[in-house]
Formats: sequence, C-alpha cells, structure tokens
Amino acid sequence: MARAAGAVRPRLTRFARTAAPRVARFARATAPQLARITRPKTWQYTAGAATAGLALAAGVVTAAGPWDSTGQRTAERDRAVALDHTGGTDHGRGPGNSGTAPGSPRPAPSAGPVLTGLGGTTTGGVKAAPGDRAALADLLDPLLKDAPALGEQRAAAVVDLTTGERLYGLDSGTALTPASTTKIATAVAALTALGPDHRLTTRTALEADTGELVLVGGGDPTLTARKDAQGLASLRTLAEKTATALKKRDVRKVTLSYDTTLYAGTDLHPIGVNENLARVTALMADEGRTDDSTSGPAPRVADPADAAARAFAGFLKQHGITASPPGPSKATGRAATLATVSSPPLSALVERMLTNSDNDLAEALARHTAVATGKRADFAGAGAAITARLKQLGLPVRGALFHDGSGLDRTDRITPDLLTALLTEAAEPSRPQLRPVLTGLPVAHFTGTLAGRYTDGAAGLVRAKTGTLTGVNTLAGTITTPDGHVLAFAFLANATTDPWAAQTTLDRAATALASP
Repeated sequence: MARAAGAVRPRLTRFARTAAPRVARFARATAPQLARITRPKTWQYTAGAATAGLALAAGVVTAAGPWDSTGQRTAERDRAVALDHTGGTDHGRGPGNSGTAPGSPRPAPSAGPVLTGLGGTTTGGVKAAPGDRAALADLLDPLLKDAPALGEQRAAAVVDLTTGERLYGLDSGTALTPASTTKIATAVAALTALGPDHRLTTRTALEADTGELVLVGGGDPTLTARKDAQGLASLRTLAEKTATALKKRDVRKVTLSYDTTLYAGTDLHPIGVNENLARVTALMADEGRTDDSTSGPAPRVADPADAAARAFAGFLKQHGITASPPGPSKATGRAATLATVSSPPLSALVERMLTNSDNDLAEALARHTAVATGKRADFAGAGAAITARLKQLGLPVRGALFHDGSGLDRTDRITPDLLTALLTEAAEPSRPQLRPVLTGLPVAHFTGTLAGRYTDGAAGLVRAKTGTLTGVNTLAGTITTPDGHVLAFAFLANATTDPWAAQTTLDRAATALASP
C-alpha cells in the first residue's frame, strides 16, 4: 500500500502541472497487459555469426574471442599487466627467469591452456580420457563420498568432454540445491535463445501527441551512469544523444517518464531485499548499486528504475533540456525513438555473469530468454524458458527446477548429470555460440569467485563456477589433466554445517583431478 501511494503521489503532482501528458500516461499505465502486447522489441542482432571463446574443429583449437594462441585468456594477461606483472601465459618466466626478486610482487598465476586435450598444443588429435573408472573412484570417493564436511546430501559427476562419457558418478542423477552453479544453465539457455551477438538496448521515445519523453528500459543491468563507461552502455551518452535530437525539434522542456514493462510480475526476488541483488526491473543503472563497486554484494537503491530516470534527467539538464520529475509509464507504438545505447554482446555479458557470479545479470538474461521464447518475463516464466531451452537441446532435465536465473532461490534443483551435460554441450564443436560458457568460468587463484582459492598446484588449471548459500556448497567446471585430457565435473553438497570445510573439500576433489 505504501509503495502504491508513493507511486501515485508524484503522478498527481505532475497531473496538476501538465494535465494532458499526465492523463495520457496514466491511461497507458493502467493497462499494462494490453500495453505489453503492443510493445516494440528492444533487442538488436549484429550481422554475422561471431564466436566468443574457442572455435573447435576436427581436433584443433583455434584461438578466437578472448583467448590467445595458447588458450590463455587475454583478459587475464591484461590484468597481470595492470597489476605491474609481466603477463602472458608464462608471465615473463622464460629460461633463466624462473624466480622473483625478494620482496617483489608475485607474478599472477598462469592460466593453463583451455581444452588442450581437444587439440591445440598436444599431438595425436582428440583423445579420450582413460576409462579406468575404478581408479577414479578410488581417487574421489574419499574426498566426496566419505567426507563428513560435505554434509548429509552430496552428489557428483565427472565426464570426459571429448566423448560425453561419464567417468565417475555419485548419485549423479540426484537433484540438489545448486546455488550459483545455476548460472551455467542460464548462460546456455540465453545463448541458444538469443545468440552471442545479441545486445540489450535502452532507448528514449517521444510521444507525438503529448510531447512526453519516455526512457524505455531494455533490461540491461550493466547500463552505467558513471563517467567512464568502460565499454558499457552509457546513460550519459543516451542523454546527450536525446538532447541533440530534442533540440533539432526545438524542444527544451519535456515531461519525463520511464517504461519498465519489458518485464512482468514482481520485481522482488523471493530472498527479499538483499545486497546480493537489486530489484529485478527492466531499467536500472549500475545494477542499482549505491557505491562504486561493480561486483559482489553492495547496498542497492530502493527503486532502481526511478533512480536511473532521475539520473537521466540530471544528464539532460547538463545538455540544456529541462525534465519534470519522472514517473512510470508505457511508450506507445506511435512514439518516435530518439536515441539508443546498447550493451556489449551477450557473449561478453555471459562471461561477466559467470566470472563475477553476477546475480543481477543472471536474472536479466533469464528474463530475456523468456521474452525471446514467448514466455512471460517474470520469475516463473524465466524458469520455464530455461527448462524448455535445455530440454530442446536434449539435455537431462529430469529433476531440474528453475525458479530464478541466479541460483539465489533455495528451491532450485539441478543434478550433477545436467551440469556436466551443459559443460559438454558448451564444448561441442557444432555449437561455437556456447563457448562463452567455458571462457567465462572463473580461473583458480586468478579470476572472479576463484581468485582467492587454489593456492596449490591447481592454480590456473581448474576453471569452475562456484555456488554458495547457507548449508549449500557447489562447484562445477572443467579441468585439463596432466596427460592432456579434458574433464567436466560437478560437485554438489547440501546440508553442510561448515562452509569453509565444505569449500576446501570440493577444491581438493577438483585438485585431485589435476594431479599427476
């Protein structure tokens, strides 16, 4: 009731000041379902079929997208340089340069080649991992099956990526709470529904009959209001382009509205108000963060759409356009688009989502999957869309439940068999559009949510998505064995009581796969 009153009060104030535009906007706002039927599509596709990550062909790994010729992620090399390290796959450690001077910064851990066993630096072409399941069970059972740190419920699977054959299973068909490893499923569903070149577009539209300017949210949580956009869609740029278009029409004063009707249903995640996630709305800037952070938990604004619109009004003013206090509305089909800004391609967004475990981006991509496949763009529709896309791919979805795209919902369920099948699908040579699922995985002791883990010999070798909730610890990703085989693994533990012990145990299991 309080929220409704807060939404109505500014409308009444604006109505008294500018009656005609307010009446038109109110009429549209009171029929959201009808408006959704006629809303214009806000996505764009670029020409061509770009592939982010590795393009695989007949046993050869061809470097593409964010990878160099050895499989080193170029972003990792660039980060090493930024940290005053030498960077590169060996980080400057050539012959005669194997050590570091006392007191000097430790070189960033080298991320080993990815999918080496599928070609690239090995000879003999594709080779499958050894089929000695008994030996693998002897290796993993003490760490997974018998480990008390993993609580009362645990399940696991290890698969040979070259063949899709399961090499190890521990109740691998049992569906458990996956936490953030859910994002692997969200990534695959979004990439197959939208394509790696898809961009999320925010636009402004001018209503010809009322002169109302509508800021139309395109579901891009990476839209930024910061001065340095760093390649993201910029709210400041949109304001500048909009002001230029308005001045050409000899318009210096506008009634400003904002449109969030791309999404449906409640914008509040079942976890409630939480620093891990802003309200899920089609319009926000910098994920509604109130600090200068770009990832991880952070305080959020109460109404991301309203905050973004108010910031936009301030940027318009800097360019000589006066705007009224903004309020919610719906752009009609008659509105003329004045300006647009678009996000980086979906391939880059997927990588960001996986590397940083970005919950806001995960929920946005889940809703875009729903929009692209004709489902209602709410939590239930997004979950149904993810399930439908995975089922269409022929993946083992039995027992899987998706109630969100981020994995913050504790009622989500995924099996180890499904997680390893998703990773196997992402490595499939015939599906290069899914490669960002692999290239976005955090790298052990180097990037994202694995940056502070794996200080041992598995640093740079394990690439995996983490998942952590109270009583839930999960890990799923890929690893290249010392003899050049590539494995996908998924370890899930529920009802854990010591999160640090559980996390350490899962890390040890993954490290064991990388050991000679």
